[in-house]
Amino acid sequence: MKVSILCVGKIKEKFYTDAIAEYAKRMKRFADFEITEIPDERIPDNASDKEQELIKEREGEKILTKLKNDAFVITLCIEGKTLSSTELADTIANACQTTSNITFIIGGSLGLSDTVKSRSSLRLSFGRMTLPHQLMRVVLSEQIYRSFMINSGSTYHK
Repeated sequence: MKVSILCVGKIKEKFYTDAIAEYAKRMKRFADFEITEIPDERIPDNASDKEQELIKEREGEKILTKLKNDAFVITLCIEGKTLSSTELADTIANACQTTSNITFIIGGSLGLSDTVKSRSSLRLSFGRMTLPHQLMRVVLSEQIYRSFMINSGSTYHK
């Protein structure tokens, strides 16, 4: 089993990278876990809506080149479906029955292109609040780990 996070941009703060590394280490007992960073596009000051869409499309093209054909793709979108931790664990367990690749996608500061969203098997929202993308990687990494712990019958979730 391989679980991946594809994300736009880099993390600069050590405390975020340390937290993600801890969950990546914990995930080793369940699956290969990797994070792939895709360079973000520079957004000009006062970019028009059209320019912003073009930027999302360019980032989306880079994302799509990294996806495996058989991957169960979960895109993080504010308009996506909200799930509890146990519902996410069920989603992951069900996906594991049909594929050996699960890929989560976090877009850049402008979000994800419609092309990337249309490739997803599930659009997932962590709520209507805006979180820094670096922090979202930590939260997502923890929730992925939590899902595998729930599915293994561990008491971690309690």
